[in-house]
Amino acid sequence: MQQLQTDLRLTTLPIHIECFDNSNFQGSFPVAAMVCFKNALASKKDYRHFHIKTVEGINDFASMEEVVFRRYKRLLDEKKPIPQLIIIDGGKGQLSAAMQSIKALDLVGKTTVIGLAKNVEEIFYPNDSESLKLNFQSASLNLLKRIRDEVHRFGITFHRNSRSKGVIKNELQTIHGIGEKTAELLLKTFKSVAKIKVASSEEIENVIGKSKATVLKHYFEGKTKNVVSEHSSR
Repeated sequence: MQQLQTDLRLTTLPIHIECFDNSNFQGSFPVAAMVCFKNALASKKDYRHFHIKTVEGINDFASMEEVVFRRYKRLLDEKKPIPQLIIIDGGKGQLSAAMQSIKALDLVGKTTVIGLAKNVEEIFYPNDSESLKLNFQSASLNLLKRIRDEVHRFGITFHRNSRSKGVIKNELQTIHGIGEKTAELLLKTFKSVAKIKVASSEEIENVIGKSKATVLKHYFEGKTKNVVSEHSSR
């Protein structure tokens, strides 16, 4: 941490560090992740994930602006400490987006925000035209990379889970006569679409009633016939 303070020209020892990363899949299920390190060790109880609420489609910059604002607005409201160092996974664009929220929350000068670009491991500061490149063998860069790798791992896991749940839920809701609440009730009871498909009519009726159970049964029967027909034609 002392080496990192020296290399990044920080005014205080970076005891508390947080790092953000965005993830999306073809413009769907956009999410973000934040990991927290204290005393150079992962503080997993402080990890957070975010479903993007205000951004449509693929827009990493706007997504980063949203989640940084939400995170530190909450810390300020709860009168909790702001980290000494905030790492934004990405280059100048992501860093500039994050700084919009830092400015809006009046946190400029109260924390240090840097962008850590992929591949060449460049470090960007707000408003600096030149990047900082640390020695690849330095303890400070290794710590930054470890934090960045951890937010990737945490973010990818959360995104994969979100994507899976979203695909399942959307499939049920595309069935005419099956609304959002019914889909949620089915998933809560049977845990997956695969288990719904093999459940008996009686089991499904007990959860959503006979009329909706019939709709569901006809949907899956029709889908199965289409798959069989498609294979036969080949």
